[in-house]
Amino acid sequence: MKRYFENLAKALLGQNYNALAENEQKVINSIAEHTTVSENVNDAFSDSLTTGQKIADVVARFGGSWWFISLFFMFIIAWILTNSYLLIDQPFDPYPYILLNLGLSSLAAFQAPIIMMSQNRQAAKDRIKQDATFEINLKLELQVMRLHTKLDLLSERLTPPTASTAED
Repeated sequence: MKRYFENLAKALLGQNYNALAENEQKVINSIAEHTTVSENVNDAFSDSLTTGQKIADVVARFGGSWWFISLFFMFIIAWILTNSYLLIDQPFDPYPYILLNLGLSSLAAFQAPIIMMSQNRQAAKDRIKQDATFEINLKLELQVMRLHTKLDLLSERLTPPTASTAED
């Protein structure tokens, strides 16, 4: 079977099997064994996430939503109205709202790294998807090349010899 892999690699990619990259070897193996190379990258990637990474993704998804922005905007308006008009005699955070500013700064300080972690994981997931897409495209291209070769052979066998070929 190893010889078959070598022959396929040489015929389809013009290189020795051992000289191929890992994803190219995976494609040659798939062609030789008549298996698929496609896989659900989302499932494979999500299965490898830790609990902390899953929580970070949920926080990033919520923190980047219009729902969060709307709620946060309403909270800030309520804070300002409460401290400026409702508690005009004894506000717990008078203008310039230093406690509110501290809360906003703290939220930004905690939320930013969590969102960055989530974005880094998304970039890693995108790279995995690109590799999977490359493998699928390479296999399709190689299979089409094999089909063209087979069709050319069949065409040569089915085409009757012409008069000039018969005389030669």
